[in-house]
Amino acid sequence: SSLLPWICCHWQSISHRLVYPSLLAFPQNQCTMSAIAISHAISSPNSLCVRKLMTRTRPGNGILFSSIASIATWRSYHSLRPQSRFFRIPNGSSKRSSVFTGSKPLSPVMEWQDCTVKMELDVPISVAYNCYSDREAIPRWMPFISSVKILEDKPDLSRWSLKYEAFDRDFEFTWLARNMQPIPNQKIHWRSLEGLPNRGAVRFYPKGPSSCIVELTVSYEVPQILVPVASALRPLLKRLLRSGLERFATFVKSYQADFN
Repeated sequence: SSLLPWICCHWQSISHRLVYPSLLAFPQNQCTMSAIAISHAISSPNSLCVRKLMTRTRPGNGILFSSIASIATWRSYHSLRPQSRFFRIPNGSSKRSSVFTGSKPLSPVMEWQDCTVKMELDVPISVAYNCYSDREAIPRWMPFISSVKILEDKPDLSRWSLKYEAFDRDFEFTWLARNMQPIPNQKIHWRSLEGLPNRGAVRFYPKGPSSCIVELTVSYEVPQILVPVASALRPLLKRLLRSGLERFATFVKSYQADFN
């Protein structure tokens, strides 16, 4: 029972003198491997090596076995204590993770869902791109977006409001979005900075001199209030986005007339 405190107090001396086992006060044939195991248990964060070394020691070292197990257990616990360490729940490739420390309780994490729709438009690609670039006009053809307001001092930022009735409830969400650097006549993309987590992109592909294909992709994290109906949310959003593009196809025609 007094062996463990002695080892803990003298482990540095033991580890430095392991290369000379005869200098140790213990019998070499029984304690050398145990001392090595103890040294590794204290100095190494990987306790698996301790188990391997323990299996190679000879019988009769019951006290040392319990000592090694105690030290290894202490080491494992010490390495897992919350010390500015962050843990993430893995949830896929393009997915957002909740970050928590060991002192915080686990919370459910919803994966990011993607929804993509595309449509051919009978307008030149430049007309479609310029029309879609007018963010404050989006509520005129996107059914579930109630308003978009561009910040006067930061034109790359805009505040969005969503209002829609579904699943026998009225839903309203807001978020602040940043428009990323666009690629003229090819891509418009954004990501939310606060509020409802979402990001997306609109891509434009030439079809002919007077037509193009518009592809809209929206990625979002399911709001907590919609978790019970998460499986039905993607089909609903896809219908809404397709309806929006159909209305955009009509809207862009009038825009083209004004543009010309």
